[in-house]
Amino acid sequence: VQLQAYGGGLVQAGGFLRLSCAVSGRPFGRLRMGWLRQAPGKNRQLVAAISWSGDMIYYADSVKGRFTTSRDNAKNTVYLQMNGLNPEDTAVYYCAADVGGPGPLVIVSEYNYWGQGTLVTVSS
Repeated sequence: VQLQAYGGGLVQAGGFLRLSCAVSGRPFGRLRMGWLRQAPGKNRQLVAAISWSGDMIYYADSVKGRFTTSRDNAKNTVYLQMNGLNPEDTAVYYCAADVGGPGPLVIVSEYNYWGQGTLVTVSS
């Protein structure tokens, strides 16, 4: 499975970004997907996880109400809409995939496949 994440960049506090992750190599509709992030000096953190069909979604408490994940199974793509960004959201963001399911996967270490990461920097 290959994952290509893109859409990161530099944004001011209060701004927004939309990350996308294109997936290939396995039937996308049978992959549960996650967005994770890693800030400097910190462990990798699960931000959001989405089920096969997109009907079940998990969000970390730190992003609830600000971030929204969705997927388009026809386009083999998962998205992370990030609104109300603050400097604490600065991190490298990764998309990840798991062949289990169908519900969302909330255990970071169990994701099978990872993208290369895209850097999100939020200035104050």
